[in-house]
Amino acid sequence: MGKETGFLEYRRTNNKDILPEDRILNFEEFHAPLDVKERREQAARCMNCGVPFCQSAMNLGGMVTGCPLHNLIPEWNDEIYKGHDGHAFARLHKTSNFPEFTGRVCPALCEKACMCGQNGDAVTVHDNELYLIETAFAKGYIRPVVPEIRSGKKVAVIGSGPSGLAVADELNHRGHIVEVFEREDEIGGLLMYGIPNMKLDKSVIKRRRKLMEEEGVVFHTNSDIGKNVSAESLNEKFDAVVLCCGSKKPRPLNVADPAKIKGVYNAVDFLTQTTKALMQCQDKSAQTLSKHGGFIDAKGKNVVIVGGGDTGNDCIGTVIRHGAKSVTALEMMPKPPVTRAASNPWPEWPKVLKTDYGHEEAIHVFGEDPRVYETTVKSVSMDNKGNIKKIETVKVTFKDGKLTEVPGSEQVLKCDILLIAAGFIGCEDYSADAFGLKKSQRGTVVTENDSYHVPNTKLFCAGDMHRGQSLVVWAVYEGRRCAKEVDEYLMGYTNL
Repeated sequence: MGKETGFLEYRRTNNKDILPEDRILNFEEFHAPLDVKERREQAARCMNCGVPFCQSAMNLGGMVTGCPLHNLIPEWNDEIYKGHDGHAFARLHKTSNFPEFTGRVCPALCEKACMCGQNGDAVTVHDNELYLIETAFAKGYIRPVVPEIRSGKKVAVIGSGPSGLAVADELNHRGHIVEVFEREDEIGGLLMYGIPNMKLDKSVIKRRRKLMEEEGVVFHTNSDIGKNVSAESLNEKFDAVVLCCGSKKPRPLNVADPAKIKGVYNAVDFLTQTTKALMQCQDKSAQTLSKHGGFIDAKGKNVVIVGGGDTGNDCIGTVIRHGAKSVTALEMMPKPPVTRAASNPWPEWPKVLKTDYGHEEAIHVFGEDPRVYETTVKSVSMDNKGNIKKIETVKVTFKDGKLTEVPGSEQVLKCDILLIAAGFIGCEDYSADAFGLKKSQRGTVVTENDSYHVPNTKLFCAGDMHRGQSLVVWAVYEGRRCAKEVDEYLMGYTNL
């Protein structure tokens, strides 16, 4: 423990956010890092607990708190405080393949379990992690590591989201020959086309791809298994095939034929179009994007978003940068309390109101929080050309596990664009069908109990396709665990 009294001497200080009035003018990342002196002070707040809950990933009250990757957080906080950034990064990299992703988009399960958070503010674990990985790239701690010996075993990984990338990274460093197949034109899965630039700049993903290619991983983009690439060809060529195709079947809107209504879009499709257009622009300003075109443009439109999670928030931030006339976010669940209830003590996951960047920006632009709780869409109205013009909402309650509408609570909202950000219900059918895989009621691929292996095959499955819609950090965890099973399957033992 570098500074025994650090948690008493220093207050928590987050990375500084660019003000909403400035950041909504572009799609740049907006978290400005602390200087090195302040970062070392933040690391000094770590108490080096005897039992560090931050790295434990405990399931309490049906929700996990603590890091699923079991990152050695007290160890690298201590090294940051002492100025040993190289040693700190070595401890972080031991358990985490892609800190540049989790350091940007993870909701910091570690901080929710931090001992300092029991009676005060948790350590800035999330920001410390991002500092370490960016310092490692800047100072050259990260160099291509090419295996000296290859096993001769060939592995195909289908899908290049965080779980697929983790599988590929682990097995490549083990010495296997790894090829990754991605249906989009760029790797990254939802990291690339589901998370906006202002949360995760796409140069970060391209930087990781370049490193992995230098280490020997081969990427095939525009390769859609079950469509333009056959499952049979992969089974013939490779010794093992790992499916990491995600959970991309969107939860449908409960209205008649939403696909036939112009102006109704799945949130990920909407976000993808904006990202693809931005990647063709010379800069990431909202003005340049508007001139470029070629995407679902919310400029001057009344936008309604169904879903109050991270994707819904990302849609809010994106339509504000487009120049939306108004934005409303419908959330079926009740509004969380502002502070913890006695029934939700530390270190349980805090079930409290979260005001994210998109909500902050909407409050700045429109003067109020865009979220409307315990409300959903009841019906949709169109003009004579099939364009959505307004929606009817209704208040709802949950009783005995069933959703019930509140009579007389209907309201009409103007709506030019309706974005569905209500989550996902499993993997897309054709991905599993191409290999003849069985799916559970949750839409995930059925594997052996407590395993990633599909019985009596050379097939494995990991990530959201295996566990259902989840966080990036869980996807990386799944990829690492799955890689270990694949290695043992190929070699008869594993040292992963």
